[in-house]
Amino acid sequence: MTGPRTQNERDALTIEIVFALVTAGLLAAVLYVAVASPALFGDLGRAQERAWQGAAVAVATVGFAVRLVRTLWLFSRQKR
Repeated sequence: MTGPRTQNERDALTIEIVFALVTAGLLAAVLYVAVASPALFGDLGRAQERAWQGAAVAVATVGFAVRLVRTLWLFSRQKR
């Protein structure tokens, strides 16, 4: 792509970034609840709860990053 971007191109990019952030955030929330559900709804010891919640944070973070990068990467490939 050469030259400055048009207003339509900038708008499309903005919408795609917002879409990527929102869907990545929703995915992260679902993954967190899914992995941390034993700690959230179960009767576990303190150490077990912390382990489940730590694993849930890790899985949610990875899910968020993967979804964000994949969505934006696919968008940039479509533009070529």
